[in-house]
Amino acid sequence: MRYAFTKMHGLGNDFVVLDAFTQPLQLTPEQFRFLGDRHFGIGCDQILLVEPPTLPDTDFNYRIFNADGDEVEQCGNGARCFARYVHDKGLSDKSEITVGTNAGIIKLHLESDGQIRVNMGPPVLAPAEIPFIADTEAPEYPVDIEGETFHLGAVSMGNPHAVIVVENTETAAVEQIGKALQQHTRFPQRVNAGFMQIISRDEIRLRVFERGVGETLACGTGACAAAVSGQLRGLLNKRVRVSLPGGELVIEWPNRNAPVLMYGPAITVFEGSIEL
Repeated sequence: MRYAFTKMHGLGNDFVVLDAFTQPLQLTPEQFRFLGDRHFGIGCDQILLVEPPTLPDTDFNYRIFNADGDEVEQCGNGARCFARYVHDKGLSDKSEITVGTNAGIIKLHLESDGQIRVNMGPPVLAPAEIPFIADTEAPEYPVDIEGETFHLGAVSMGNPHAVIVVENTETAAVEQIGKALQQHTRFPQRVNAGFMQIISRDEIRLRVFERGVGETLACGTGACAAAVSGQLRGLLNKRVRVSLPGGELVIEWPNRNAPVLMYGPAITVFEGSIEL
């Protein structure tokens, strides 16, 4: 059977978006892996499904599958592409839509300048809810990784993140430490590893090694987690520009009980159909 798709990206974090809103769509993990394969399929970091709402007072449901076929809870860059997709496809004419995810409800707003603002909700900091194994909540935690002790922040933005401050993102051992953190027993559901370089209180550089994907050009939830962790450690202001390999995002976190706001672009690359 042939399925129509749209290829999109947010700062180089790329997606295959499928319409499961106007037609039923059930795919197997093998089919998701095929779609994500850059040699034999379309190629992407994640596959996004646009579905009918399943939660009260929402416009859509949003599901995310990594290129390895595993379903994940949240993806910030994907959320911006989701908003662009439903608007461009005429599925909604609202400037702001409310979307249900496996991590809860988010709000997506199309700004007048073409940027998309995503209300990601408040960060989750309680270790048991991230999940991260620790006795008490703290701004940072010592964690032994391959014989060396690292001090990292642990934050969930709907998916778990570990944030490590580094002197230089270009020379950071992103793949080595990222892979080791994937298997670390203190993260029972694995983790996305962020490597953050502080440029000033208003600007950081960031590289992210994601669960089930590896390093990506950008990670929206990782940018949010880094901004939150930097604030909790007293390193960053409430509004931060985040420079990722694929481009820039702006993250705002007004206070501890407030939602995290993310501003950034979403681009349609091409459309097509594929036999599954």
